[in-house]
Amino acid sequence: MKSVLIGVGQAGGKVTAALSDFDARHGFDAVTGSLAINSARSDLQSLPLDTVLIGGATVNGHGVGGDNELGAEVMRDDIQEVLGAIDGRTTAEAEAIFVVAGLGGGTGSGGAPVLVEELQRIYDIPVYGLGILPGRDEGSLYQVNAGRSLKTLIREADATLLIDNDAWRSSGESLESGYEAINERIARRVGLLVASGEAVDGVGESVVDSSEVINTLRGVGVATLGFAAADASSDTAANVNVVTSTTRRAVRSGLSLPDTTRAERGLLVVAGRPDAISRKGVEKARSWLETELETMEVRGGDFPLRQDRLASLVLLGGVADSDRLDDFLERAREAAREKEDDDDESSLVDDRIDGLL
Repeated sequence: MKSVLIGVGQAGGKVTAALSDFDARHGFDAVTGSLAINSARSDLQSLPLDTVLIGGATVNGHGVGGDNELGAEVMRDDIQEVLGAIDGRTTAEAEAIFVVAGLGGGTGSGGAPVLVEELQRIYDIPVYGLGILPGRDEGSLYQVNAGRSLKTLIREADATLLIDNDAWRSSGESLESGYEAINERIARRVGLLVASGEAVDGVGESVVDSSEVINTLRGVGVATLGFAAADASSDTAANVNVVTSTTRRAVRSGLSLPDTTRAERGLLVVAGRPDAISRKGVEKARSWLETELETMEVRGGDFPLRQDRLASLVLLGGVADSDRLDDFLERAREAAREKEDDDDESSLVDDRIDGLL
């Protein structure tokens, strides 16, 4: 799926850089353009991307200090400059735009929903949010910011792919020391999804194309992405079990929004050598997904790659039941109560969120 990546805020810029690098290193050519936007000049200087500094007249390049209302304000003030930079990167071949942001910080959580709303007015292609939720041990301000930002982003975007910062952290790895590793894991998983159907090594029996990704995400609200991989067997028949077991692990322990048990739609992408991908395994895994998710709308296909491992990538659109998301929203409300700010607390009680799952 030919995509334009727009990173907003510190985390959004770093994840966008990691995604762009992953795509370039593997020669997928799925990322057609990328840009990083921030109100803090220092956060932009180290990125190997074209950048736009916003809020220069307001915060003078020093950032918004975690104030997401100010983050939204500086994005609105400089929106024409931002849209001009994006327009030069959104060519006719682009099939989707991803606005990438950490939802806990000020510029990302405040600015990303504003940008998505503006992009929806201009472009006919889908505009998706790629939102990173703060971990459990991040501060109360991050929880409140993310709760506020999330409901607006879900409303404005065609779909919002959520990644819990705790989901892909390795055991014993602290959040602070593990940021770079977490960003690489995000890039690998989301990068494979975006590249599906774009650059293939060999000819698969049923190659996934961009329309299947777009249809899985069409009007679904919240989405989550699962991933698991294992060594392929030299015996194709044995790879039936490899495909089914990696698919189960992708859903039960590899989701970007863990503890998701139901969704409206699903897409299974099995990546690996064409001769190692078992069609019987793909069909069995797809059938299992239908039962597990309680939906008949599950697509499945191949992503031929020259590698000795088989990987299952599972995209779930229209998350209908997620204990992890419920837990996050409760943390956000509790953080608002601790701040003794009635306006903050009431802003996190909204039918668009509370009735979502």
